[in-house]
Order: sequence, then C-alpha cells, then structure tokens
Amino acid sequence: MNYLSVEKVSKTYGEKLLFKDITFGLEKGQKSALIAKNGTGKSTLLNIIAGLETADSGQVVLRNDITVSYLPQIDDFSDDVSVLDALFDAQTPVVQAVKEYESCVILLEQAQADRQKTTDLENRLHRAIENMDRLQAWDYESKIKEILSKFGIHDVFKSIGTLSGGQRKKTALAKTLIAETDLLILDEPTNHLDIEMIEWMENYLSHANVTLLMVTHDRFFLDQVCNDILELENGNIYHYKGKYDYYLEKKAERISNENAEYAKLKSLYYKELEWVHTSPQARTSKAKARIQAFEGLKEAVSQKVEKQADSFHVEPERLGNKILEINNLDFSYGDKVLLDDFSYIFKKGEKCGVVGKNGTGKSTFLKLIMGELKPNAGKIVAGQTIQFGYFSQEGMQVKGNKRIIDIVKEYAEVIRMESGNFIGASQFLNHFGFKYEQQYTYFEDLSGGEKRKLHLLITLMRNPNFLILDEPTNDFDIDTLNKLEDLLYHFKGCLLIVSHDRWFMNKLVDHIFVFNGNGKIKDFYGNYTDYKLAHDKEVRIEKKAEKLQRSAELKEPVGGKRPKSNKLTFKEKKEFDSLEFEIDQLETEKKDLTEKLNAGVGSPVDFANWSRRYQEVDAALDEKSMRWLELSEKEQ
Repeated sequence: MNYLSVEKVSKTYGEKLLFKDITFGLEKGQKSALIAKNGTGKSTLLNIIAGLETADSGQVVLRNDITVSYLPQIDDFSDDVSVLDALFDAQTPVVQAVKEYESCVILLEQAQADRQKTTDLENRLHRAIENMDRLQAWDYESKIKEILSKFGIHDVFKSIGTLSGGQRKKTALAKTLIAETDLLILDEPTNHLDIEMIEWMENYLSHANVTLLMVTHDRFFLDQVCNDILELENGNIYHYKGKYDYYLEKKAERISNENAEYAKLKSLYYKELEWVHTSPQARTSKAKARIQAFEGLKEAVSQKVEKQADSFHVEPERLGNKILEINNLDFSYGDKVLLDDFSYIFKKGEKCGVVGKNGTGKSTFLKLIMGELKPNAGKIVAGQTIQFGYFSQEGMQVKGNKRIIDIVKEYAEVIRMESGNFIGASQFLNHFGFKYEQQYTYFEDLSGGEKRKLHLLITLMRNPNFLILDEPTNDFDIDTLNKLEDLLYHFKGCLLIVSHDRWFMNKLVDHIFVFNGNGKIKDFYGNYTDYKLAHDKEVRIEKKAEKLQRSAELKEPVGGKRPKSNKLTFKEKKEFDSLEFEIDQLETEKKDLTEKLNAGVGSPVDFANWSRRYQEVDAALDEKSMRWLELSEKEQ
C-alpha cells in the first residue's frame, strides 16, 4: 500500500539547483533514511513533503486516509505557551482527553500541597477519568508517560521560552512520537540526546508500527532503525534496499561504473571534437545530425562525476616516552562529585572513548586535562613533548569578521601529511567540504555547523600529537564523518573522544572510560558495542539473581526453619559440572574473537564471520550463565 509518492520534484534556490525531477515513494511499514551532504537539500525536501515549502515543479501525493507527523530541525513553538500545550495541541478527542486528565492530576496535587479546597477539582478529575474510559485512552496515557520520562520532561507547565535549545528539541521530539500517526518524518532526531536516550528511541522506532522517513547523520541509529536508504546527490535520488554497509558497497560500485562510463564519453568526445575541427562546414543532413549529437556529448562530458576521495593522513609531532599521567584526581561542583580519586597513565598511540549520561562530568574531565579547571585534589602531569589539540563544545572565538581562508592561514598555511609531503591549507579545507570558492566567505556568514567544522579542521591542521575531542560529530553530514574517521583512524598520536556517535566510537577507540556518576569511572577494554553487550549481560544476570533471591525468600517458612535441601539430581549435577567447562571455553573463544575484531587485520568476509560468531558465542554464554546460576542456587 503506497503512503507517499514524490513525482518529478525539482527545487532551485537562486542559481543553485538542489534537485531535479526526483521520484521515489514509500510503502506502508517502510522505514527509509535520507542521506546527503550538508547544503544539498535534505531538509528542504522534507519540508516540501510536509507541505511547509513548495516545489518548483512536480508533485507530492500522500494517501488521503493517513496522518502525518513531522519533526523539523527547528521547532515552531511559541515561547509563551506551556510545555503541556505544546505537547497536546492536536485536536483529536483522545489527545484532548489525555490533556484534560493530566491537567486535573497536576492541579489537584498542587491544591492538596497548598491545603486548598479540592472538591471542584475532584469532580473535574472524575469526569476526566470517565472520558478516558469511554475513549479507551489509558494505553495512550501510559505511552505518553513513558516518552516524557525518557526525555526528562517533568514540569509540563513550564513555558517553552524558558527552555534550553536541547530541552526544546526534546519537547518537539516527544510531541512527534506521542502523536498517533501513520507516516513519521524526522529531521536529525538524535541531536542533543545522550546515548541512553538514543538507544531507547532506536528500540522504540524499530518496533513501532509506523512508516518512517528520516534524515540522520547517526549511522548506528540509521542501521538499527532503517533497512532502506535514499541518497540525494548531484540533484538526483539513488535508492538502496539494504543497511548502511550495503549502501557503502553499492555506492562504490555505482561511482566506479559512472567513472568508467565517463571515461568512455571523454574518449568519444575528443574523437568527435577532432572531427568537428577538421571537417568542412556541415552541408549534408547526416553531418548536421553528427554535430547535434556532438553538442549533446559535450554537455554530458561537462557534468562532473564524483571520484572516490583521496585519504588525508596528517603527521603528528613526535611523542616522547612520557605522555600524560592523572594521579588521584578529585573534582566536585558543590555537593555533586564528578571525579573521585581517579588515576590513569596514557600510553603512546592509544585511542580512548568517553561515555556516560549527560551531567556525569565528561566535558569537565577534558577541561581539567586542558587546565581550564583546577582539581580539588590530585594532579595531572603532561610529558614535555605533548602538543594538545582541543576541540571543545564552546567553539572558537574569532576577533573581527574575517574570511575563512585568512583565519586558517593564521594557524597554518601548509599541513604536514603522514607521507612526509605538505599540502596547502586551502586543499585541506576543500577535502572536508569547504569548496575553494566558499573559502572566501566571512566567518559570521557561516552556519553553526560550518563554524564547528572549521574549528575542528583548525584543531587538526596544527599537527597535535594528543587530540581531545568533545562531541566532534554534531552537525556533520555522513560524508564528512567518513573522512574524519579515516583521518583519525590513521592518526598516530593519542586520542581522547567524548561522543554519543556509537559508529564513530566503534571504529576508532581501543577502550572506554565509562562515567557512571558520583565520580566513579570504569575503564573498559573494547569499543562501545563490546561495552554495551557486557553491560546488558551484567544487568540481566543481576536481575536473574534478584529474582532467584526473591524466590528463595518466598519459600522461607514461618518460624525461620529452612525446608529440606533440594539437592541437584544426578542429571543436573552432571549438567552443572559440564556448564563450568563450557562457559570457560566460550569465554576464551569470545576473548579471541574480540582481539581479532579489534586488530583490524583480515578480509571483509573474515570480519563478517567473526562478528556473526561473536554474537552466537555471546548469546550461548548468556544462556549458559543463567542456567549455571539457577543450578548453583539449587546446589546451596
């Protein structure tokens, strides 16, 4: 069943063509990601589909009997409305019933706290409950409460104008997910969310019975939610039915084929050009037709074909033996402890990720290393050869309104590459998306994302040997992220990254500092996925142990006398003994697979087989550990 048809849609801004005669559709239940470079029209296309902008030509057709919800990058809330009114501005009976019920509950709690008369409010609440029953709105109510709690939205009477940018984004996203909708359109839904919230939304959308079209730069999120990719490139739309790895493979094939076809066209063009120059003026209809064909060939050759980008690997300054030592570090804000007696010694070339909930001290930790904050106790000692490159969330400050190229040349006119050669600053900027003509743009005319990108590139151009990056992936398109990953993967210095981008972390880091709150930091060897699997397994085992403990307590008889021991049967005893051996074997195999996956040596087929076997081993290990726990409880 077709929900959406985009038919020969074109859009131009001034002289810039965003897309021309693009056509695609969405079937019921299809979950598609739209990806493209920044500035090529992703958000414009979503606005056209949502009816907020008009196309120059073509049409968008939505099925008549479906509802549509849209999350734009910038919300359209009025500053003077409350969060509650913003969330429930839909006029459907169910939404209005839930809004009335929520208002009654909150007002009644406030009146009781203030010891005011509540009779009228109680009667109003009674009517609201009856209306909820009549409309069977309680499931909707529980869905709303789950979403609001996950997004940390508690004070629904607060005005929108008092919220931070991140809180406004979360409110807009909550409103979009709360709506009972058939077609969901999302523009960068993971912005301003920490990993835990992204994973919750990932699970929610992957299981939701909804048709989805979204723009996202989060490749892990894309891979978990979508199995269909639309790429907007050079004004055209390309469709890939598969996950992100499949898209990369097929795109590479497409570009290779286009380049081969382009080479043939160029060869034919030069052959025909020679004929045009040497032949007399066309008099016959056959010659005229050949000249007309040549003009068409000339136009085709003038079209640029994308080439696979060359890799740019910068050469850091030399590192000495002593890198960075952190000794017994303490730091608090008032009563809130962010670091508690933390120590660590960095080694040459290590790449470390930092993860944790918002507010647990990740950015503070980086600022302590950079000397922007002073610890309450302990010390940080950097080696004499260390040259830090620090990319902060606050961005860079530029005095006066200067052009991009002039700002860059204040830091470096050339950059030393891993090969020993030097490239110009302008060429480096062009590689990361600042085209040569754009480099003469004034800094104040850049978007927020472009300013962040410029800040990051300047950080990289100064040839540091210890890079500290705080959320470096925000506001970057997937093409830029792939180039940045390639550069950092080959970086020979030390790397410390705070990021909620799990794909980015998985590719780059050797180990992870996990900020658990209350100053506690766990050092986990492996990438983010390794950590998540281990953490989830620990949680499942803890829950199972708690369940067994509660079960044992319920069996405890009155008077404190224990029942007769329920010893293992012969068969169970045999199983229990074999489980210990099997678990040990699986742990060893899992460790070997982890080392192979982290080593980066092997063919794509090897990595696919190792990854598949890792999942099988981990699942078997989880199952056998649970069974061992059950039998061990019975053995006691």
